[in-house]
Amino acid sequence: MATIINGKEVAAKIRAELKKEVEELIKNGIYPKLAVIMVGNDSASAVYVRNKSKACNEIGIEFEEFLMEENTTREQLLELIDKLNNRKDINGILLQSPIPKHLDIREAFNAINYKKDVDGFHPINVGKLAIGEDCFISCTPAGVIKMLEEYNIPIEGKHAVVIGRSNIVGKPLSQCLLNKNATVTICHSRTKNLEEITKQADILVAAIGKPKFVTENMVKQNAVVIDVGINRTEDGKLVGDVDYEKVEPKATYITPVPGGVGPMTIAMLMTNVVKAAKNLK
Repeated sequence: MATIINGKEVAAKIRAELKKEVEELIKNGIYPKLAVIMVGNDSASAVYVRNKSKACNEIGIEFEEFLMEENTTREQLLELIDKLNNRKDINGILLQSPIPKHLDIREAFNAINYKKDVDGFHPINVGKLAIGEDCFISCTPAGVIKMLEEYNIPIEGKHAVVIGRSNIVGKPLSQCLLNKNATVTICHSRTKNLEEITKQADILVAAIGKPKFVTENMVKQNAVVIDVGINRTEDGKLVGDVDYEKVEPKATYITPVPGGVGPMTIAMLMTNVVKAAKNLK
């Protein structure tokens, strides 16, 4: 039986610590504040934004939301980002993705002041992560590392295999694992002999966005399995990228979906906002 890594519990602990830290900052006249920009009316995004606003309220972080129409122009979006960059009362800026197709999300991310880039997507933060300097780390990868540390799962010297190479999870997480002295292999849709590679993993991370993609024959006995995927099946059930029931008996540690990596993402976003407030004071 694998030990279940409870992301909800770890996230609750982080949020409780942050709440105390924010109370101290406020006593010293520092008021952490997050600005969230949402363009268009993506229903999943609306849920995420609501969850972020709830977490801010719980911790004592001020929250301001900027809702923009579906037909927002490039100029309007960049103008808003510029305005928020220059506002002294805002420490963190988050652009909720996806944004409408006619807008260039990379251009928008790059326009955010990297010192307020609490999502860790700005090229300066990505570059600092690559060379091991202090920076804002993308929230999901930061959450995965935090969970491994919280459960005292050794990373150094282990072979970590990451399935997925997105800029949001796969690439930054590989970099985080490398910075913790793991030997890292990145696999993706063009990888040949995928099963042979994943079976070598001491730590296997699935971040590919395909329901139950990782089956038991892809997993080494006693591996640590981290499931970043969140997929909705036709009957509305949430499942990960790992076939949990089949893989769990082979793993030593495994994250469930829901209740694993998900809650950690918002907890790490809150951590980044508090860090930004301290950096900008």
